[in-house]
Amino acid sequence: MDRNELERIIREKLQEIMGAEKDDTFMVEASGRHVHLTKEHVEALFGEGYELTPVKDLSQPGQFAAKERVRVIGPKGEFSNVAILGPCRNFSQVELSLTDCREIGVKGVIRESGKIEGTPGILLGVGDKYVHLDKGVIVAKRHIHMTREDAERFSVKDGETVKVKIHSDRPLIFDDVLIRVRDSFRLSMHIDFDEANSCGYISGVTGSIEK
Repeated sequence: MDRNELERIIREKLQEIMGAEKDDTFMVEASGRHVHLTKEHVEALFGEGYELTPVKDLSQPGQFAAKERVRVIGPKGEFSNVAILGPCRNFSQVELSLTDCREIGVKGVIRESGKIEGTPGILLGVGDKYVHLDKGVIVAKRHIHMTREDAERFSVKDGETVKVKIHSDRPLIFDDVLIRVRDSFRLSMHIDFDEANSCGYISGVTGSIEK
């Protein structure tokens, strides 16, 4: 069993244990910069008929980190070796932190995933191949994935925003946390690395909704 698979199993067991011990808590996960691509853009960067190679399952069912990496190129700088998450989507999207955006000269626009109208564009590169996105760079709005059953338990609904207390060595309360409800989701809160640093995040940290 490789390290990634072991970490995934540990995260799931921690979620089960925390759920059993305290029904109002959930796992918090920190997401680094990454890219979602359409099939068309995968083929433009890696070759016709190319398919992403899964190397690590993510906490949300059916999603994975791919072996392939990409350069994200902005007006003032670039990031190399940026993770691509699969499977392919109907739109390409680049998710950065506000710090990342300042570093490469892109306006940081906080958005829910998928709502990319009016967002900045970016250049993606792999070797000597490039794809220009005319939109799609976002700073992901912090959010909680949950099923309808979870939503009923927490007395919240899809699209609602809540306050969440992070139970860490540097506890704080995040406001304006989006609730995302879908029966295919697994209960967890997602924050970016800027937010993770602010609350002293380490793997296994939990959160709870503040009433």
